[in-house]
Amino acid sequence: MMNFRLWNLYKAWRQKIWLRVVAISWLSVLSVVLAQLLAPYVPELVAFKAGSEAVSQILEILASSMLAVTTFSLSIAVTGFGTAAATATPRATALLQEDTTTQNVLATFIGAFLFSLLGLIALNAQLYSPSGKVVLYLFTIAVVLLVVIALIRWIGHLMSFGRMDDTLDRVETAARDALAARMANPYLGGRALTGTLPADCIEIPSLATGYIEHVDMAALQAIAEALEGEIYVVNIPGSFVVERGPIVYLRAKGLSDEDTLRLQQAFAIGPQRSFDDDPRFGLIVLSEIASRALSPAVNDPGTAISVLGRLVRILVEWNTRASVEPDYPLVHISPIKPQEAIEDAFRPIARDGAAMIEVQVRLQKALAALRQSVPEAFKAPCTNVAAYALSLATGASLPETEIALLRDLSQANTSPHTGGADMSV
Repeated sequence: MMNFRLWNLYKAWRQKIWLRVVAISWLSVLSVVLAQLLAPYVPELVAFKAGSEAVSQILEILASSMLAVTTFSLSIAVTGFGTAAATATPRATALLQEDTTTQNVLATFIGAFLFSLLGLIALNAQLYSPSGKVVLYLFTIAVVLLVVIALIRWIGHLMSFGRMDDTLDRVETAARDALAARMANPYLGGRALTGTLPADCIEIPSLATGYIEHVDMAALQAIAEALEGEIYVVNIPGSFVVERGPIVYLRAKGLSDEDTLRLQQAFAIGPQRSFDDDPRFGLIVLSEIASRALSPAVNDPGTAISVLGRLVRILVEWNTRASVEPDYPLVHISPIKPQEAIEDAFRPIARDGAAMIEVQVRLQKALAALRQSVPEAFKAPCTNVAAYALSLATGASLPETEIALLRDLSQANTSPHTGGADMSV
């Protein structure tokens, strides 16, 4: 596992646009310096024939145009973020802000602007010989080519950036990746925490209030070994903890203040949930998008139906592993419960789409499909949510013929032999 401090740095810097801007800016500075260093290797005759004086005009055009293009592109990106927040959910904007294409394009534009600005400063300071101007000219041509490539990518990217389908694709991918990682390592390398906690456990309080983003399992194992005890992690990534409230439990003979601090620092706590180590958050965000689409102000059942299909695609990858060899045998951790995942995904849609027969039909079929595909995990949860959805639809004044249809579909979720679930509406 990644070192915890390195993980925190990675978390803080990952997908930050300023990192790309700084990198390209340093390349701009390096190219200006290289133009001076490589100048002695360019014959003066070549410098004369290459028209070294033209580089100044190209840099002026590049500097003026890149400033305008960067400003315009930033406004487009901000508009895309606002569109996603207004039409989907504000929780999804974080994924758009981390979009690599957008960040690379903006960083290229800013880097080209800084390159041209530095080049003009050096030229006006008469730091270049004719041979040095030739080298700078070649670097300028390379920068222009990069800008053209970035513009082409940017134009193609804007065709879908911030649209509903694009936002849904990003959230689905983030949720599927997080769930796949958790299914491959359901207990984060520790042992499954089942049953109740031992009576002699020591409660360790949290240092802050917020959501757990990451757990340093290697540090917990080392502490447990040093204390010759066992650690019980009830609050997994995505859990909300309160300052001075319990964050982890320790079973050991003794505990110093230093050990307590080490246990507390093994948990990264942030103000908001993130998609990385929290599969349930992706399911919640998808469900939020469906709920907004089902609101009377939007009235877009098609988006809710699309979300139901995406939720099935994500959850059908759920697998139960009876035995996993632990890397940290002294750390017991709570797994994600199938009931929680199903309720996060489908209960809000069942509630907000109770009066829409097309949504209720698709919901019942989605639950039947999951129950059939992963019966060992989803048999009971899907049965419960199907009954919940039927009860809401019954109280939503739907015609009796539609209620009868939903009742037949709901019974498919309680039948021991569901058969092939038809996902068509």
